[in-house]
Amino acid sequence: MLKAYGTEIWLFMAALYVLMGGVTFLVYGSDKRRARLGRRRVPERTLHLLELCFGWFGAFVAQRVVRHKTQKMPFQMVFWGIGLLHVLLVGLLAWGMQVS
Repeated sequence: MLKAYGTEIWLFMAALYVLMGGVTFLVYGSDKRRARLGRRRVPERTLHLLELCFGWFGAFVAQRVVRHKTQKMPFQMVFWGIGLLHVLLVGLLAWGMQVS
């Protein structure tokens, strides 16, 4: 069943990763700016929720570009756990398409 929708599924997932990655990148940048200005911050829970909702790669890029949230080890542990979930999701989808 998945094989019949193969290209559409991959295009949809790619669009989700691009869209949510961009949103997550912007939110990370905003949080970094707020931190510098001493303003109210974006909760870490919100950042992780964005990562989970297909924004993980955008968060990864934002951490490198704006150098934000790279030193907090508890945050990084959750961040990399979410990244692993994304790798598993894509792997399971690819495997499921091979089996069908």
